Amino acid sequence: MHLRTLTDLYRHMEWADALLWSSIADAPAAGADGKVRATLYHVHLVQHAFLRTWRGEKMEAPFPTFEQLSGLMTWAKSFHQHAAVHMARLEAEQLAKPMPLAWSAQVESAIGRAPGMTTVGDTVLQVALHSIHHRGQLNVRLRELGATPPLLDYIGWVWYGRPVAEWPTSIGD
Repeated sequence: MHLRTLTDLYRHMEWADALLWSSIADAPAAGADGKVRATLYHVHLVQHAFLRTWRGEKMEAPFPTFEQLSGLMTWAKSFHQHAAVHMARLEAEQLAKPMPLAWSAQVESAIGRAPGMTTVGDTVLQVALHSIHHRGQLNVRLRELGATPPLLDYIGWVWYGRPVAEWPTSIGD
């Protein structure tokens, strides 16, 4: 696993998250949809949970909840700002270091055995891949709601010239 590849995945992840949020802002039915809201919250909750882990922060503090979609989008954007700082400070040799997770007991209960040891690199990759998975689900939901889902693929980002994220300035609450 190469640090440059992970850094590119994080640049893509922010671009794709912002583009998805723009599509939701343009589709009022999507912003009002419970499945869309729940999935968006889950994606950004996981992103922030791993960010806490990387920073060595305690997991006991509750994560915020949001009545307004605009608050959730602001929180999503803040993850990317903090993750960019984290990625800039990350050294290639740190990727192989063990990264125990605070929620290992939950994983053990779910899979029926103690989880194998994860590394810092595993967790950094997991956040990007987990986000990709759920953005795909959200694109399907946008189509179900009559909206046109955006091209969020990594290769699309490359084709567009690896642009920086452009977050919507507002979103309907």
